[in-house]
Amino acid sequence: MTESIGEKLRLARETRGIALRDISENTRISMRYLEAIETNDYHRLPGGIFNRSFIRAYAKFVGYDEQAAIDEYSRALRQQGEVDEDMPKSHRSMVYTDDNEHRNRSPLTTLLLAILILAILSLVVWAGLHFYQTRFNPNRSETGSNGIFAAGSRPEGCAASKEGQRAFLV
Repeated sequence: MTESIGEKLRLARETRGIALRDISENTRISMRYLEAIETNDYHRLPGGIFNRSFIRAYAKFVGYDEQAAIDEYSRALRQQGEVDEDMPKSHRSMVYTDDNEHRNRSPLTTLLLAILILAILSLVVWAGLHFYQTRFNPNRSETGSNGIFAAGSRPEGCAASKEGQRAFLV
């Protein structure tokens, strides 16, 4: 009968006289994971790339061919009907991008849209500044006492209204 990768690694460890604890301390792999590898109980391992890394480190430490150990591990998973978890899977992104779509907008259209957006933003800023200057400027006086035109000197076409404000005559 063919030996499993766990049995081969255990035999390689025992022939070299290496204790499981030594492997655990040097590779920083938990004892329970090493025992799971030796008994081929891969469900106790964390899964994914960790399984392969643990088997590779174990094989390297005991002097077993690392690539052969990984190949045998993959073969054992296929025989058990399990899928190798760290193999690339087809994954459809949940983020929608236009990477695969045909771009129908020309660079000139993009440039014109950018200029239009900048023009609109500039107009909004200018309108806000104009509103602020006319509405909240402390230098302008509604009564006219501190304005350019004093009460006694009115240019032609200006007449005083009943409230003391100037009205421009047309």
